[in-house]
Amino acid sequence: MPPGWPSEVRPPGSPDWETSAVAWLLDAVPPDYRAYEVLRRHPLALARMARQHVQASIEAARDGYRGAAVDLKEHLPPHAIEAVLETYRREGPRLVGLGKSIELVERALRGEHFVERL
Repeated sequence: MPPGWPSEVRPPGSPDWETSAVAWLLDAVPPDYRAYEVLRRHPLALARMARQHVQASIEAARDGYRGAAVDLKEHLPPHAIEAVLETYRREGPRLVGLGKSIELVERALRGEHFVERL
C-alpha cells in the first residue's frame, strides 16, 4: 500500500476491505455521521464527506492558531497560551496526515489501483 495508507484499513480487493474502510472513516468524522445509513451503504460518499470534514478542520486549526494568542491574552497566562499554540502545532500535522490517508482510501474506493514504485 502507498505511504499514508491507514493501518486499520485492509488493502483494496481483500475480503471486507470496504467494511474496514467504512469503520475507519466513521472514526474520522463526528459521531453523528453514524446515524446516516446512506454513508454505510455508499463508502465513497462517506469518504468524500470525511475528506471535506477534515479539510474544514485543518482550516479551522490554522485560523485558531493565527488568532489564539490575541484572543486569549487577556484571559489566560502566557504559559497556557503557549500550551494552546503547541496543541495547534501538534494537531495541524495530525489532521493533514489524516486528510492524506482519507484521500488514499477515497481514491481506492473510486477504483484506483496503487502500483509499487522502485
